[in-house]
Amino acid sequence: MPIAFPKPATAIRPASSVLEQIGNTPLLRLAKLDAEFPGIEIYAKAEFFNPGGSVKDRAGLNMILDGERTGRLTKDRILLDATSGNTGIAYAMISAIKGYRVKLCLPENASHERKQILKNYGAEMVFADPGEGSDGAIRLCRKIYEADPDAYFYPDQYNNPANWKAHFEGTAVEIMEQTKGAITHFVACMGTSGTFMGNSRRFKRDLPHVQCISAQPSSGFHGLEGLKHMPTNIVPGIYDPALADDNLWIETEDAYRMTRWLGHNEGLLAGMSSGANLHAAREVAKKLAKEGRGGVIVTIVADGATKYLSEPFWNED
Repeated sequence: MPIAFPKPATAIRPASSVLEQIGNTPLLRLAKLDAEFPGIEIYAKAEFFNPGGSVKDRAGLNMILDGERTGRLTKDRILLDATSGNTGIAYAMISAIKGYRVKLCLPENASHERKQILKNYGAEMVFADPGEGSDGAIRLCRKIYEADPDAYFYPDQYNNPANWKAHFEGTAVEIMEQTKGAITHFVACMGTSGTFMGNSRRFKRDLPHVQCISAQPSSGFHGLEGLKHMPTNIVPGIYDPALADDNLWIETEDAYRMTRWLGHNEGLLAGMSSGANLHAAREVAKKLAKEGRGGVIVTIVADGATKYLSEPFWNED
């Protein structure tokens, strides 16, 4: 018997652009992670579903759109910024579509995979001293910009309100809809702090019962790319510590251990900052359980593991 193929649709829907795929990411229940805490649910916003592979697609697009609206970004100017990787990838992807030139300052020890991705999006890279981390990239970027400000559009992700507004207007709204307003705790580590600031501001406005808990590496010397230890690093201008109801200090090894655990147990290959986020979420769950309280905890899986697979921590026990 011949195979009966379905009849073709009468109208073909127009294809969506890559940029239209930014946002509206899934919210995943991590049932194994919260299994030992009855009455507590842990969810993760799966930001690796964004076309550039990370949560930074949201902020990158919003800062570029803001630059266009204000006239600071034109085809005559090069987009210049400091990045540890993901925001740079977002800039480069979006600029490839829109036709802008991109120049990025990043630590020389950024992973090989990140450099390859940036190269293949057509971005120019300038490398800062690896010992200075993201702060070194910021200082180098400022030096380049100050030498010829008319040549560049410098969005300055660490000090640009369009960064956190991407989450105020997008990510937090999605989380509230996806949890039907049941979220009780929001947990996120900080780099630029945009993800934590934007989500927390929206929750405090619309769902003031939500506890917003920040997290950061326990010292200035850590192995969590993209994250900042605020007491010893250049503090982003968009960072407001008053928004956090509490703060957790994360050890690098705990974040690495959770990152490996997610792959082995939840089938979720994520980056180290995501491991830090989920470790922090679990710490919040432990505290709630100890107090005999329930809760709906939401955190962020900032990106996938593909940009970090050459890192040695994957081979540790």
